[in-house]
Amino acid sequence: MRIALFVTCVNDTLFPDTGRAVVRLLERLGHEVVFPADQTCCGQMHHNSGYRRAATRLAVHFVETFADADVVVAPSGSCAAMVRDAYPRLGEEGGRLSRAVADLAPRVYDLAELLVDVLGVTDVGAYFPHRVAYHPTCHGLRVLGLGDRPYRLLRAVRGLDLVELPGAAECCGFGGTFAVKNPDVSAAMGADKARHAVSTGAEVLCAVDNSCLMHIGGTLSRQRSGMRVAHLAEILASTEREAVRR
Repeated sequence: MRIALFVTCVNDTLFPDTGRAVVRLLERLGHEVVFPADQTCCGQMHHNSGYRRAATRLAVHFVETFADADVVVAPSGSCAAMVRDAYPRLGEEGGRLSRAVADLAPRVYDLAELLVDVLGVTDVGAYFPHRVAYHPTCHGLRVLGLGDRPYRLLRAVRGLDLVELPGAAECCGFGGTFAVKNPDVSAAMGADKARHAVSTGAEVLCAVDNSCLMHIGGTLSRQRSGMRVAHLAEILASTEREAVRR
């Protein structure tokens, strides 16, 4: 299958290893990954801040950039949710954007959805000999409805010990601009999530959104907890050979 990668702003700017991990993983599974060079921001930040016109322009650019893709994968639950949930509400019903979104949105997937629902695989041949806790991010849990897909993928990883995260369904407090506008509340929520994560005794906290991991990971780092964070793609792309190299 030919799969278009929408790497997202946060990953491209701050976490490029996640994008590389997606490519490595999908190519290992025998699929071709293409990267449309004209891609930009999905407009989520603009939309959440009330800049509807700017968000609409970015939505138009997104659908034009990925219109010919058979399948689009985004290693970000929040960005995939922006396309599938918010884009339909940006365009006037029956208008050009509305029609384009209706055609494209069903082909945009979070990585876990793509692997389980489209490619029909849970065992991706990964090896990651660590104790891991999974944090279900808000967009992945509540908007995309990822359910147990990430758990099924993690349970199939050789050497991985998956432990339950207390208060897993609670928001970490990042919420994009929420963390900027409500820093004290955001920090308190992040501290609660970090405390729950540390209580599991896990070495690694995993999620499908690096923005949330950045928020929680910052708290874990300041607490000198010794716990690290990793995107789901990076764990699934890991093999025994790569583990030995580390």
